[in-house]
Amino acid sequence: MPNTNIHGSIVDVPGLLVGHFTLRERLTGCSVVLAPHGAVGAVDVRGAAPGTRETDLLDPANLVDKVHAVVLSGGSAFGLDAATGVVRWLEERHIGFETGYGHVPIVPAAVLFDLPVVREGDKPTARPTAESGYAACEAASTAPPAAGNVGAGAGACVGKLFGLDRCMKGGIGNASVRIGPWVVGALVACNAVGDVIDPATGQVLAGARTADGHKLLDTQRALLAGERGKRPLAGTNTTIGVVATNATLTKAQAKRLAMSAHDGLARSIRPAHTTLDGDTLFALATGTETGTPDLMLLTVMAAEATALATVDAIRQALGITTPSGLIPSANGRAA
Repeated sequence: MPNTNIHGSIVDVPGLLVGHFTLRERLTGCSVVLAPHGAVGAVDVRGAAPGTRETDLLDPANLVDKVHAVVLSGGSAFGLDAATGVVRWLEERHIGFETGYGHVPIVPAAVLFDLPVVREGDKPTARPTAESGYAACEAASTAPPAAGNVGAGAGACVGKLFGLDRCMKGGIGNASVRIGPWVVGALVACNAVGDVIDPATGQVLAGARTADGHKLLDTQRALLAGERGKRPLAGTNTTIGVVATNATLTKAQAKRLAMSAHDGLARSIRPAHTTLDGDTLFALATGTETGTPDLMLLTVMAAEATALATVDAIRQALGITTPSGLIPSANGRAA
């Protein structure tokens, strides 16, 4: 039997560090995956309403093959500012693409929409900034990252197809899969319009609740039965994340990894990749394992790690109270 280990986080992949920053003024924040020595990068965008930065350069046909960080952020389009702070942090350490005129850090980013999640006393206009991204870098380490209501997952919610008053708390989660010399890890911030499912059982863990708020509705089943609810605006939901491996991959192979990771979203979110979501997954390959990669195996591992990280985001999330009422968590605990 192969040596198989399923647990952990994206930092089980050598060469990566993760840091979170969560604002005090409002429940939002950003998360950074740092690759100080560079990592081959790719991206696959499946949602119809993404918010991203520096994704075109990740196309296998384009020049730059390595990135130095990936940023996940709340704050909708405003949160893209967090990447500027990450660029500054890396430049100060002379990390980046060498141009002959200085190092230019390559920092792709994606954001999720958490603007409606405002608690009593919060500052509604507070959003992740360049300073937030810099602070996330300062906090980055190889220690297992925190999960739940932190960083990019701080203000995330799921199950919003029938209105915010019937949603549940989302968050950010981690997982890794190890088989022989290969490691694949994932970091996922889940803010989906759909429900989150346990792929092992098919059970809905969190999502839209019934009108009385006491039970889970099962969004997909309700839709197929003809129910229609309060449709949120396009782009106000999304699941964003990073899947990474220690394998040595080309950009085209890393792209396949990102594509397969979306299979993990489809297993753990129902419905996924909707016209109301901006689902975006990045892939990183650090190349610390130099053997010939088994791409078939790695893509299976990527889907598994992504599904597990999505479930972890929900299981670690804590309920919060807003002026409109309680947004409960799957585990029944509150912040």
